Amino acid sequence: MSLKVFLEIVEIKTKIASVFPFLVGALFSATFYHSFHFGYTLLFFIAMLIFDMTTTAINNYMDFEKAHSQTYKFNENVIGRENVSPKLVRQMIVGMILTAALLGFILAYQTGWLLLVLGLVCCFIGVFYTYGPVPLSRMPLGEIFSGVTMGLGITAMVVYINTMSSNVMYLNVDFASGKFSFDGNFWLIAALVLAAIPLICTIANIMLANNLRDLETDIKNHRYTLVYYIGREHGIHLFSYLMYASYVAILVGVLLQVFSWPLLLVFLTLPKIRQNLIAHKKELPAPHSFVYSLKNMVLFNSAYVICLGLSLIWQLLR
Repeated sequence: MSLKVFLEIVEIKTKIASVFPFLVGALFSATFYHSFHFGYTLLFFIAMLIFDMTTTAINNYMDFEKAHSQTYKFNENVIGRENVSPKLVRQMIVGMILTAALLGFILAYQTGWLLLVLGLVCCFIGVFYTYGPVPLSRMPLGEIFSGVTMGLGITAMVVYINTMSSNVMYLNVDFASGKFSFDGNFWLIAALVLAAIPLICTIANIMLANNLRDLETDIKNHRYTLVYYIGREHGIHLFSYLMYASYVAILVGVLLQVFSWPLLLVFLTLPKIRQNLIAHKKELPAPHSFVYSLKNMVLFNSAYVICLGLSLIWQLLR
């Protein structure tokens, strides 16, 4: 297997979807909680990236194995098109899972057991999102699981490893007695959830755009996604509502002083985002329509990250 084929199997270009929650989590930790740990953050980034590539590889492998269309299996799916051995793909997947798990256990040992719990939940959803007799991605739950797992899950774990000493949230475990307790601050956790809402919405929109585009193909392959149940027209409206909800979360965050004023600059992206939403609706179900979800996600979250960076600079200069 060549490096080019490997990168296509893991869809390296889509990993930006997990990088944004990571960056937001790190910057939000520094700007709102005023806490940051470079070593833990770097180790988490490596483990996160490897696991994200693993789930994508599992998705492509399962699509290859479960494909009912021979045209899709050998002309469109990268494994069949490039004549890659399924056994080699399985070995690659196992190797990446073990590597990510090892890094995760090391990090959990250093930072606390809550990270292990959060990581296991996200890993469970990530694996069964595309694996098993009825993968979550083939159900009307794909948008929810992808958005919450990546948008909130990654952000929460990054915040945790950077704020474990300030008791934003912490799991105490006494193995001798078997007792455990969860400590945390409701309002600090609520602020985290608010900060993650734009990520949840924009990442969920990637899955939604994919399902809007592939509705007919998915039905042929017995994939009954959310769009199958609510219809393409309602799916288009939901696509727009999720995008606008991201701006509402930013505005509420500024009003509640969760964010500093530089976050209002995110609204400069609104005209272009609205233009992309209109273009997306016009082009459906053409293959190119999917790109607008990526454009919106990258544009909005790039502005989000930059504005958090500006907030950090503004705080340091005050």
